[in-house]
Amino acid sequence: MKKQLLTTKIFTFQFLIAFILSSCTTNTNKEIYTKKESTFVTSMYQEVALGEIQPNGWLEDQLTIMLNNSTGHLDEIYDKVKIDNGWLGGNGDDWEETPYWLDGAVPLAYQLNNERLKQKVKKYIDWSIDNQRPSGYFGPITEWERETGNKVDFENADKGEDWWPRMVMLKVIQQYYTATKDKRVVPFMEKYFDYQLKTLDKCPIGKWTEWAQSRGVENIRIAQWLYTVNGDEKLLTLAEKIKKQSFAWSEWLGNRDWAINATVNPDGKTWMHRHGVNVGMAIKEPAENYQRTGDSTYLKASKIGFNDLMTLHGLPNGIFSADEDLHGNAPIQGTELCAVVETMFSLEEIIGITGDPFYMDALERATFNALPPQTTDDFNEKQYFQLANQIEIDRGVYAFTLPFNREMNNVLGVKSGYTCCYVNMHQGWTKFTQHLWFKNKEGGLAALIYSPNTISTKIKNQEIVIKENTSYPFGKDVNFEITTGKEIDFPMDFRIPKWCNNASITVNGEKVIFEKNKSIVTINRTWKNGDLIKLSLPMEVKVSQWAENSRAIERGPLVYGLKMKEIWQQETEKTEGNYFTVHTNSDWNYGLLREDIENTNKNVKVSSSPLKEDFKWNIENAPFELKIRAKKIPDWQAVNGLAHLPVSGREGIYKGNVTDKIETISLIPVGFTKLRIQAFPVVN
Repeated sequence: MKKQLLTTKIFTFQFLIAFILSSCTTNTNKEIYTKKESTFVTSMYQEVALGEIQPNGWLEDQLTIMLNNSTGHLDEIYDKVKIDNGWLGGNGDDWEETPYWLDGAVPLAYQLNNERLKQKVKKYIDWSIDNQRPSGYFGPITEWERETGNKVDFENADKGEDWWPRMVMLKVIQQYYTATKDKRVVPFMEKYFDYQLKTLDKCPIGKWTEWAQSRGVENIRIAQWLYTVNGDEKLLTLAEKIKKQSFAWSEWLGNRDWAINATVNPDGKTWMHRHGVNVGMAIKEPAENYQRTGDSTYLKASKIGFNDLMTLHGLPNGIFSADEDLHGNAPIQGTELCAVVETMFSLEEIIGITGDPFYMDALERATFNALPPQTTDDFNEKQYFQLANQIEIDRGVYAFTLPFNREMNNVLGVKSGYTCCYVNMHQGWTKFTQHLWFKNKEGGLAALIYSPNTISTKIKNQEIVIKENTSYPFGKDVNFEITTGKEIDFPMDFRIPKWCNNASITVNGEKVIFEKNKSIVTINRTWKNGDLIKLSLPMEVKVSQWAENSRAIERGPLVYGLKMKEIWQQETEKTEGNYFTVHTNSDWNYGLLREDIENTNKNVKVSSSPLKEDFKWNIENAPFELKIRAKKIPDWQAVNGLAHLPVSGREGIYKGNVTDKIETISLIPVGFTKLRIQAFPVVN
């Protein structure tokens, strides 16, 4: 009997262990982090209020173009937003497109202090707040509500609609609050989040679509922001609940298998796990989880995941392939415009929470190199997928995982690909502008990303204005001129980019001494009216290595590509309207000389011209041109409109047929190109 009882206990114990192990290996949302007492971490850098940063110089030109064109007039020119809009109580768009547009239009209105646009966007915000249901639910009137005359409440939460578009509108309203301090906003959000907390068990985050389940971090971010306003612990409980119901991004980013598996066989299975826009949003999830829990393991997951992502899928322009899946690091793969702007925003959020300069460098590279080429000069058309090595823009299937039968993913148009990018592109430059400055933990300021602007803010309840005079990223000098009524002491942080070897700083002509490899330099002093800080970031020509042993040429924060003649043509498609194609008659099949690659400072010649008054990101406005020697590779020819890289040996040299003639070719920053080669083979 005792033997039988012992056997039973051993069997029961073994079964229990097996059950626990089985649960750990099959639960897609398994928790891999050490459980600790919840400790909310204050961000290393706090955002300044919307409207306190206003653009100058070339950046003001860019935002003014947006104001005068699609961003400022989308509700007038785009029928899906224009007609009977659901976010104004109509039967029209009740999904993500209107909030997407507002997510860029709201910051633009306050950054340019444009009253017309402020009033335009406020209509949608007012309607959302004023028509919040007594339960806390908000958004367009649901089909069930129209049919019954009832309102969505706790008992019939399943008659509501997808959580996802509400996440985007929360981003909009949060930005509006930082600009206006509208007293309606905090109670509105508190009521909605209380509704969510009470109904998520009945209607989990993924009840309606995987879009909400894959993008739950957007919901988490706003709940945690509200916690910094009102200190309500229930908001952290809500954030944790949403995290557990959403895709396990922090785990996937940290365990490496996800990035590797996403490289292989991009088929129809679990494609939402590798959808590029989902990934762009998801890379901030570990930082958000770290802030809520204080568990530094999340920070490791963030760094591992981003490094793996860029190693396996990264392109020279600072973004990863996403067409729409992650698709490896070949420069003939595409990247969706939504993936670019969402990645930028995620990096901006990570910077604020962690203060890690690694992500500042990543943001700068993606912004100046990946964002500009994907829209037309007037910001009225967009390219759904861009290519790093792009020798034509035309209709076709190319090498995308999502080709569409209509073959419109590569052209520049309003409806090319999906229209999500047409409405979402507006947040790219505006959110970038909003994150040029932060407040640091000591109550001072931090200039972490550089571009021309003026910040007007309060420090220690005293008004202070700093004008950032620069043509950066096109010029090396960034000058800060301080205006203040009386002397004031506070620390100011300045970032030294990783690519810069010989940075220098002076205050009123006096040199500031700092460690050579320092990423953030803090100057703590008493500032007075008229103080002038000069930051110099000398830019050297450098070479980086990419897929198939290709090389990219860089100078400072800018990546350079082959300058090619652009032949634009307007076309029309029956259901999609007008669009543009771009072709060239320029030769592009060049390999760079090994000698020049190994000695860029001596052999690469740099010429420059002043920025034009009416700045645009196009080939005519490129302020720099590099001259480098090259030879043609006759066998490197286009295949279905693509410039597949020729195979090089392990030492990085292409050994196939190469012409004897040495030519000098011109490279310009890729942000000014529509066609280019930026990943080059190397030849002897």
